[in-house]
Amino acid sequence: MVYVILANGFEEIEALTAVDVLRRAGAEVRTVGITGRVACGAHGIPVTCDVTFDELDERETPELLVLPGGMPGAANIDGFYGTDGLIKKTLDGGGYVGAICAAPLVPGKRGLLAGRRAVCFPGFEEYLTGAEITDCDVVRDGQFVTSKCMGTALPFAIELVSCLYGREKAEKVKASVMAQAD
Repeated sequence: MVYVILANGFEEIEALTAVDVLRRAGAEVRTVGITGRVACGAHGIPVTCDVTFDELDERETPELLVLPGGMPGAANIDGFYGTDGLIKKTLDGGGYVGAICAAPLVPGKRGLLAGRRAVCFPGFEEYLTGAEITDCDVVRDGQFVTSKCMGTALPFAIELVSCLYGREKAEKVKASVMAQAD
């Protein structure tokens, strides 16, 4: 199970690219609203979430927790009372946490990226406490995948597929969405 956390002010492309690509790969993905059933993106696009945080099954452990960026979406995720529990449950269960754009501030402020390579939207590096900041578009280090910005949403999503299903499956999904006319 994959949870994509949606809070008011999320970056639409970052969130929905992850949802789309992961579903194409066969993942069971739930969009989880933490600011209500409908989350309004940073550019005014409302998205109806599959479930709200309060409707999550406590017995379920996500294999992947996706934190989209956008502001104030990333700040809303950071300040949400259930965020720490979701991250802990995911990591303790052997799952991955993916964060893109401003959202790496969430694991970063908690010290979870300390000693790891990570990337974020320029200007948010100060929140990646103890991380080795890279200049890559997407970085996977242990149970964490971080990515730079909206423009890296597709490679970020492909790397999330790789976490769940391996590089071969990720490359197949990538080829299917990057097809070019002859």
